[in-house]
Amino acid sequence: QLVESGGGSVQAGGSLRLSCAASGRSFSGYAMGWFRQTPGKEREFVAAVTWSGSTQYAESVKGRFIISGRNFLQMYKLRPEDTAVYYCARDGRPWRSEVPTEPRFFDTWGQGTQVTVSS
Repeated sequence: QLVESGGGSVQAGGSLRLSCAASGRSFSGYAMGWFRQTPGKEREFVAAVTWSGSTQYAESVKGRFIISGRNFLQMYKLRPEDTAVYYCARDGRPWRSEVPTEPRFFDTWGQGTQVTVSS
């Protein structure tokens, strides 16, 4: 089970830190990812980290978002277009060498946390 927290409302340029608490199933050896979704749109890849620490970020967040400690997403210089429900997820396959970036690779999802950025 995954539970996200840390979402909220901020003004453009602000920062938020999202947390992903894991319980139940094993999470060591698995990549963890962050996705976001807005109404009417597909879930969008934000960032992910492999079990070995390799990371990948969407171009839209590169240089502004950072995965830390596998369970946190630090978001800086937030923009109105970052407004979305943010989800953390666990890779469905252990010990994957490449960074998974598509939702279909992940089999365990949190309930999401809302991030709203006002201009």
